Amino acid sequence: MLTFEPDGITKVVSRQVVSFLKFFGQDAYILPHEREDSMKLFFNEKYVARVVEGCNAVSVMILFMAFVIAFKGKIKHTFLFILAGIIIIHILNVIRIGLLAMSLYHYPEYEHLLHGVIFPLFIYGVVFALWVFWIQKFSTYGKAS
Repeated sequence: MLTFEPDGITKVVSRQVVSFLKFFGQDAYILPHEREDSMKLFFNEKYVARVVEGCNAVSVMILFMAFVIAFKGKIKHTFLFILAGIIIIHILNVIRIGLLAMSLYHYPEYEHLLHGVIFPLFIYGVVFALWVFWIQKFSTYGKAS
């Protein structure tokens, strides 16, 4: 008999999405998916989304770190900026999934636009802004030695 269970980070993100929604007085809960390694997210008793490994933003965090390291700065600044960036990305990702769940509940006909365009722009836009800030303020790349 096969058993399905998502990775630990995806479970944590799923629980935090529920906490975020409940903080704002929304009815939300998660359940493990019966047929795949994901969590089912329910909003107002309606199954609105699957939270899969790709939703936990780990790949975005790795991409963010690689860019910051590639455009190096002082070691202390690099470490602190990466730490702060990962925390920012994580928090905004939880908010992103929560807002996506609410949006899908109210506007399911716009799933492709919401999930495929608007909400990825949100998270990647923040990462891009962090990169620009890094280059302008902390990176030693291209500066005279």
